[in-house]
Amino acid sequence: MHHNRASLVEGSIWQSMLLFALPVFLGNVFQQFYNAFDSWVVGKFIGDTALAAVSSSGSLIFMMVGFFNGVAMGAGVIIARFFGARDYTGLKQAIHTDIALGLASGAVLTVAGVALTPTILRCMGTPEEVLPQSISYFRYYSWGILFTVMYNIFVGVLHAVGDSRHPLYYLIFSTFVNVVLDLLFVAVFHWGVGSAAVATTISQGVSALMCFVYLVRAKDLPYQLHWREIRFHSKSLREILRFGLPSGVQNSVIALANVVVQSNINAFGAAAMAGCGAYSKLEGFAFLPITCFAQALSTFVGQNLGAHRYDRVKSGVRFGILCSVIMAELIGVGAYLLAPQLIALFNDAPEVVAYGSHHMRIICLFYCLLAFSHCIAGILRGAGKTSIPMLIMLMCWCLIRVSYITIAVSYVPQLETVSRAYPITWSCSSLVFLIYFLKADWIHNFDRMAAKEA
Repeated sequence: MHHNRASLVEGSIWQSMLLFALPVFLGNVFQQFYNAFDSWVVGKFIGDTALAAVSSSGSLIFMMVGFFNGVAMGAGVIIARFFGARDYTGLKQAIHTDIALGLASGAVLTVAGVALTPTILRCMGTPEEVLPQSISYFRYYSWGILFTVMYNIFVGVLHAVGDSRHPLYYLIFSTFVNVVLDLLFVAVFHWGVGSAAVATTISQGVSALMCFVYLVRAKDLPYQLHWREIRFHSKSLREILRFGLPSGVQNSVIALANVVVQSNINAFGAAAMAGCGAYSKLEGFAFLPITCFAQALSTFVGQNLGAHRYDRVKSGVRFGILCSVIMAELIGVGAYLLAPQLIALFNDAPEVVAYGSHHMRIICLFYCLLAFSHCIAGILRGAGKTSIPMLIMLMCWCLIRVSYITIAVSYVPQLETVSRAYPITWSCSSLVFLIYFLKADWIHNFDRMAAKEA
């Protein structure tokens, strides 16, 4: 059957999971380049203040967009279930409700972003000399935030039905658009830091439009989008919010906790900020295999539970966890060995390299724990248990992380104390997830769970 080409409920488990995860991984690599290139162009052609302006907006953008990405993840769980169960009426309603929700939230975010930019940035303690450029960048970015939200919604729909190739093609194309426009607006026309945000907005708009056109033209496919059918279906909306809100809250609160971590790093001065900043750019790349496996597991579990293929769920879960944990640890060991050289790629001042590589070496050998936590969270999301990863991650990655830093730094005021927050809190979340995973009856008896549902 034509629509089965994206299904994860048949064929070899490892093959279907890797074929799904690889394009997600490559897409995320391009997304990272996209963000890093923006910073590079602005730093190179406008200067340090402009680079600081772009960086200071980063955590804010992640907090706003991260929430709606989480909600889109919830919608993805429902869509994957309907697709796996071949319930195409439910599938259509969920997709059209999801898109209606994206349009509404994108509109609200645009108004809020444009109107409240100066207030928000002042509340975040953005330094006065950086403030005008920060306001310019974030305000222009806000005008196009609808495109960002819609792109994430469309990609969520395509991932849920097992299509990770098309979003990759569109992302590659829009990355080239972004690179060309960045160079044109910033380096050639000298339009300032706001124009870098305009370049990003245009390229996000291009990728969102390409996804939209593909979904509208997906004739004979059960997930075809019909412009006139975009509306809220109350049952679908309730389900999407039930599964999506916990992930959205989790994304935003973890972003908030990391803002607290950042403000503690800032207290150690410019070299520490630059060193840890270089590490966080590298960390973005190192985490990619981890997040793409968590996403693959989510879709795989959702589709196979929908199709009642419980045997596949168990084998897939084992394969996904094993792959992700081994890959994460190999990356961690590589990062540990090459730390000074990697940090020097961004800034080769000896003090910066010393701070950055020390920070990196404290954290990177524990990537396997981060991978384990993300995988279990992905499995739970795919099974519709989104509140559990939210509670565990909020407790470990937010409450414990912020409490530890606040107390420990006052006793041992060193950068290492801040760096240790990550391995400590990843260990906590892994332990709690492991206990839950071993104890939770429904994981070992998916078939019994189905009998209860029926």
